[in-house]
Amino acid sequence: MKGQEWYQADEVAEEYDAKRFSQGGRLIDDREQRAVLDALSPLDGKRVLEIACGTGRFTVTLAERGADIVGLDISAEMLQQGRKKAQQAGVSDHLQFMRGDAARLPFPDDYFDAVFAMRFFHLADTPASFLSEMCRVSNDQVFFDTFNSYSTRSIYNWALPMGSRLYSESEVLRLLHGASLRLRDEEHDFLLPYGFYRAIPNRIAEPFREADIAVGDTPLGQRLASVSYWDASVE
Repeated sequence: MKGQEWYQADEVAEEYDAKRFSQGGRLIDDREQRAVLDALSPLDGKRVLEIACGTGRFTVTLAERGADIVGLDISAEMLQQGRKKAQQAGVSDHLQFMRGDAARLPFPDDYFDAVFAMRFFHLADTPASFLSEMCRVSNDQVFFDTFNSYSTRSIYNWALPMGSRLYSESEVLRLLHGASLRLRDEEHDFLLPYGFYRAIPNRIAEPFREADIAVGDTPLGQRLASVSYWDASVE
């Protein structure tokens, strides 16, 4: 998988949230949290797996809302940050963090009610195999996001330290079909790329975000959005 060495470095794990979700990046976190909660709710008693859970920002949020959740990541350093976050939130007893490989999930078939991954598929070398594994261990729902071709994401994609895979809508639909998943819902957002928001203070980012949403609600905005959220069910 792209960027594994970079992703697992101690200093990256320690600074990951601060670098990506401070300043205007808070608007990104707010949108992603809403996307996950809207797709997976209601959560009380639901058995959930998060793949590539990183520092646990979604894992902890879902545990706080009653999910029986496992967070899996390849980086021991990221998981350590997640455990600290869970302890601070008082939910350490209600979730489990595991180190593991998304290509070989250590769970039986149909074990979870929902499986999701955020900020994962842009790093995946073999997205079809990863999506098939997600489908295998879910008895109902699979949710994930992608960065999109033909969007502003492509402008700075080359500058990312690990590179990024971009997807067209037709490619995602082929992946879903190949994994025996049926698309239930899709949302497209962020005409302006994430890097733009992270580079400016929140007070400056907010007016840009309002304009982004307004244009994004138009047919043209939907086609040029840099991020998509895909909600699918197991057939």
